[in-house]
Amino acid sequence: MLRLKELPIVESLRDLGNIPDGKILINTINAHSYNTAQKDGAFAEALCKGDYLIPDGASIVKACRWLKAKSRPRERIAGWDLFEFEMSRLNSKMEKFEDKKKKNGRVMFLGSSEKVLARIRERAATEYPYLEVVTYSPPYKPVFSDEDNRAMIQAVNDADPDLLWIGMTAPKQEKWTYSHWNELNIRCHCGTIGAVFDFYAGTVKRAPLWWQRHSLEWNFRLIMEPRRMWRRYIIGNTRFLYNIYKEL
Repeated sequence: MLRLKELPIVESLRDLGNIPDGKILINTINAHSYNTAQKDGAFAEALCKGDYLIPDGASIVKACRWLKAKSRPRERIAGWDLFEFEMSRLNSKMEKFEDKKKKNGRVMFLGSSEKVLARIRERAATEYPYLEVVTYSPPYKPVFSDEDNRAMIQAVNDADPDLLWIGMTAPKQEKWTYSHWNELNIRCHCGTIGAVFDFYAGTVKRAPLWWQRHSLEWNFRLIMEPRRMWRRYIIGNTRFLYNIYKEL
């Protein structure tokens, strides 16, 4: 069982700048993933044994305070925040080498549909001109075959990215990345950021800033997609409080 009280969690946006270079796995945790990890041991292991865990939810920030946890984040760090930070940092780094004719930094997006990935490539070309975007859309199925896994691993290794994003929704993305981590011959940060692919592509609308700042982004998603999200948020939030209570 995953225990929030014992997890090392990144405590502020500023701390993202302290993550060292190299092959680093960065996962996110929110109320939904915390609940899921209580029943899914492989998912719990993937979250616990990644290199860094960021608090993608105000509920996680508040719960850490209630529990007097090992880590007490001072603010929410959404997957979007991680995405913007890493993309901007790499773009700025590559811009400095422009006069030296250094090749652009390479960012790989693994996951989602080709439609979403095409929109990501188009937007990134404008917003991050010093980054080259490489994409791979895996087959849409509950479980990947050995052949699928080999193809995905090969695609990543052939790309040799300077930054890798995995977007296959939780817990699938975390479990896949963790189970194949030693086969990925990369030297860069890797983030499992799920919905950020759709947010950045514009295929799913993200909550306006007011909702984000008042910890109501979950409510906005529930309003926008009630059929898909009601169980996650209506039942899930109650379950989250119950699971936190068990840690007291």
